[in-house]
Amino acid sequence: MRIIIAFISLGILLLSCKKDHPATPGDSVKDTLPQPSVTVKDSLASSKSKESVFHFVTELCDNEGYFDENKYSRKEIEGTYKLWFELSGTLMNTPSVFYLKNLHEVRENKDEILTKLDTEFAEKKALLQTLKVVNTPYWQNIKKQRYQELLIEYETEKIQIIAYTDPSVLLNNKLSKNCRKFAQALNADEGQMIEEWRKLREEMSKRNGDPERIMREFSEHLNSPDRKDYAIIDLITFGWGNCSNSQIARVSYDEKMAKAFDDLFIKIDSDCDEP
Repeated sequence: MRIIIAFISLGILLLSCKKDHPATPGDSVKDTLPQPSVTVKDSLASSKSKESVFHFVTELCDNEGYFDENKYSRKEIEGTYKLWFELSGTLMNTPSVFYLKNLHEVRENKDEILTKLDTEFAEKKALLQTLKVVNTPYWQNIKKQRYQELLIEYETEKIQIIAYTDPSVLLNNKLSKNCRKFAQALNADEGQMIEEWRKLREEMSKRNGDPERIMREFSEHLNSPDRKDYAIIDLITFGWGNCSNSQIARVSYDEKMAKAFDDLFIKIDSDCDEP
């Protein structure tokens, strides 16, 4: 009798233990490790660069730059190269006026020159506005600065071309803010004009390797029947023109920018000519 009771008690104990046993795979209890709600990429696979080659030229070299398409698109690399290298010079292109012949040509073809300038400005403006460069603070800022430079350079070149025929446009113009002495001299009587012209030539002679030539030219031009036109050339080209251009905040195309461009690439293979 005691053996039967013991056997029954052991059975009850075993049934009780079975209820507390973890659920079997067929039960609805979830895995204790939470499953991610999104697919996790393999970090090793995602960090692997996708190399592409960009061919570009510099002053003496043909270059093959290898860049990571996971970082920059080809269009961004192309646009940054254009901003760094192809657009590094003067953005506007107008005739230089150093001699009487140049002055006469500008006066005779003023409307044609201004129309060409307007067209060139519209093209350069559209180019810079739509130019896609790498999305870093440095290059985005360079693009912004270059655009502002274009706007001011266009205004300066336009008013200068007009001034060779009508110097009065320089008076009360915002671009003449720090160049008023030249604007005033160009619109003063002949005596005042010649005096400012003389001062300008004296300053030019101090910066020139042949100062005697600069003053000798001044004396020759002063005694010419075209002395007023010679004065206009100097006072606009070397006076007002240089003064206004010196106030334009220009982008520095220096070693820092060259390095910033090179840093976009994993490596660069170059084939260079001797300097």
